This record gives sequence, C-alpha cells and structure tokens, in this order.
Amino acid sequence: MRYLPLTDRERKEMKTTIGISDIKELFNCIPSGKCYPSLAEIPSELSEPELIAAFKEMGRKNSFSDHLSFMGAGAYAHFIPEVVSYLSAKGEFLTPYTPYQPEVSQGSLQAIFEYQTMMTMLTGLDVANASLYDGATATAEAVLLAVRKSGRRRVLLAANLHPEYAAVVHAYVQNLPIELHTVAVNEKDGRVDEHDLRAKLDGSTAAFVFQSPNFLGVVEDSRAIAAAAHAREAFAVQVVCEAMSLAYLVPAADCGVDLVVGEAQSFGLPLAFGGPYLGFMTAREEFLRQMPGRLVGQTLDLEGKRGYVLTLSTREQHIKREKATSNICSNEAWCAMRAGMYLAAMGKTGLANAARTCHFNAVYFAAAAAALKQIQVVYPKNFYNEVLIEVKKGSAADFHASLKKKGVLAGVPVSWFDPKQKNRLLLAFSEVHDRKAIDRLLAAMGERS
Repeated sequence: MRYLPLTDRERKEMKTTIGISDIKELFNCIPSGKCYPSLAEIPSELSEPELIAAFKEMGRKNSFSDHLSFMGAGAYAHFIPEVVSYLSAKGEFLTPYTPYQPEVSQGSLQAIFEYQTMMTMLTGLDVANASLYDGATATAEAVLLAVRKSGRRRVLLAANLHPEYAAVVHAYVQNLPIELHTVAVNEKDGRVDEHDLRAKLDGSTAAFVFQSPNFLGVVEDSRAIAAAAHAREAFAVQVVCEAMSLAYLVPAADCGVDLVVGEAQSFGLPLAFGGPYLGFMTAREEFLRQMPGRLVGQTLDLEGKRGYVLTLSTREQHIKREKATSNICSNEAWCAMRAGMYLAAMGKTGLANAARTCHFNAVYFAAAAAALKQIQVVYPKNFYNEVLIEVKKGSAADFHASLKKKGVLAGVPVSWFDPKQKNRLLLAFSEVHDRKAIDRLLAAMGERS
C-alpha cells in the first residue's frame, strides 16, 4: 500500500494559496544549473552478481591497502579482534532503539554498563557516560559542563590541543556568553607553558582544557596542571585523542584531573573514512548530575535479582527541555557497546601489551631516526606513540609526497592544520606496525636524505 500524504487537488490548492504555478518555483533561490541536475550519468539497474562485480572493480582502484601508513593525529589504526565485529553486528545490539524498557533491554544495558565500568577503570575517575559523538564534541561538552558546574564563564584552552577540537569548541560557544583564551606552548619541550597558565588562571576561570598526549605527541605534566587549576578553584579537563594511552600512562585521577574526555575510536572502531567515532566522558562523582549523554546503573528488582536501568538520561526527550544537557541517542551507544566488547576481548593483559607496544615502536623509530640527516625529532622525550619530526630541507609536504611514491604514508603534515608549520610531520605508531615496517619507513626516509 502506497502512502500519499497529499492528493493532486490538495497540492493545487496549496500552490494557489502561496501564489506559485509550479513546485520548482520553491527552489528559485538555488542557482540555475545546480537545481534538478541531469541524471543521465547514473547507470541503469544491475542484477546482484553484476552489482558485486561492479563494486569489486571500484575497489581495485583503491591503492591504500598497498601503502604502509603511519598516519594518526586523532584517528589511529589498531588491531580489532574478529569477535568484536561479529558480536556488535548481531541484530539485538545493532538495531534496537533507546532502551526505554529495561525488562526487554537487559543485554544492551549490561553491555553499556560494562563499558562505563572499564572506562572508569582506565581513567581512575568515578563515573563514565555512554556516550558522545566524537572526541571534538566531547571536548566541547566538557567546556559547557565546567561552565554549568562552576557558574563561571571563562575557559582556557591549551594551544597544543588538537586544532579540530579547538575549532569545534569555538563553534559550540560562539553565541554563548563564554570567554575562550589560549594558553601558550613551551617550544622547548612541547608542553603547556606553566608560567603562562598560572598568569591566565584567575577567579573567573571555570576550567583549563588540555590534551595529553597532546597534539604534538608529548605527554603533559597533568599533576602540575591540575594543581595550578585547583589553586584558582578551576577544573582541570584532560582531553585524550589516543585512548590506547589510557592503558599505559598514569591514570588521570591519580594526577588530580577532574574530567577526562576524548576519542575512544582506538577501542575497536575501524578508521572507516572518519566515522562513526566515539566520544567518551569520565568525571568525578560531583559532576554526575551535569553530565550529558546516558548513564546506565545497576540495581535490584523486586525479587532481589540484579538488573540494569537508565539511571541518568539528560536528553530533552526524557526531561524538561530547559534542563536537558544532551541529545545523545542510540547510535552513539552502539559505538560505546562495541568499545566495551573490544576491551573485554583484549582483557587487561592484552590491552596493556598493545598499549606498551605502541610506545615501544615509537621509541624504536625515534632512536633510529636520530641518525638520519634529512630529519630531526623535535621532541625526543615524553612522547607516547606519536613523534613529531622536522624536515631540514624542503617542505614536509614534498617529503611526504616523495615517500608516498614509495608506498609509505609518513605521518600527517602539520601544515594541514597550521599552514605556518611547513616543515613538520606527525607520525603515529601502533601495535599493527612491526620492526620490519618501521625499518621500511626509516629506509625510505634515508633514501630521501
């Protein structure tokens, strides 16, 4: 049965009422040639075998799989156990809507609860939500949370915060009475300039938002940063782009950090051309009522049996619109659920081994790269799995292009984010790289020297 909401007579009456003779007149604001384009180039229908063959032919044009990639800067290649893809694709996880009725959603709710638990274990903080869109929007939500909680309107952002994250924060607050100020970077070590931080922290500051490991790959002194923020009764918000570092570095809670937010794509989500990704947020218990997203809790039913429910859901669909802090719904929860499956499949030992290998591979590269004449490691200390190098002759873009011709994607040119940085490349290393792969990268760089 076809559903036609309007009859021809009704359409004619509507056109007469608004004074048009043709529906196309509604689109006069669109430049000619851009509206109603020709569909001549769209191929005719194909049978299923023909369609599969056509897609295979298109796939053969993609040469990325032939390249050795060391790209990162917020999106990281990691090994994903096959069981994660299998379980997360099961219909009961993949297709359900919001778990309004806990009696029929116990599987989904328990999986999300386990994800929250594991994220709090990794950060050392009290509560975790499930979840947010991506790392950039999670950072922006943390800014809004800090402002709501503190009642202050001034927020400091570290200059070595991921540029895309900073841009999203600015977009979020551009029409709100919130002041954003930037804290400088100490060029000697790539870390936040603590003197500039202390000078800019004042009684009207809600929070200082910093990234660790930061966009330059350097691990910040989170303990000193948190102490400086707390001295002015401001919150310390740590952003994490590479979630794998959580399994290797000292937990943020041990350093006094109040909130840890960021991108958990590394936990079982493929690169997938940029999404969907997984924004996470963990916080001290005092922030619980102000957190966006969902929070699944564990309880007992009338028979004393363990069960799971949506303890907190701050979407306008569930509570008074003016009190809502989120519009997060089912698709983000599925990404969180998949991350939980990944963490469970890897286990404590497996995750720790993968995180350690990421760092050791970066160390191996940095030590060997010191002998190359064409490049210089900018910050040879305090990095996790990303290493910033500087090309001594020519531009980083040319250097990157020459290695690409050899089948090696030598990191990300920093000029993609900052046009002034013409001779720097940021390279990422993970457990998917073995020594043979890194040696191939070094050899290609040596040949370019």
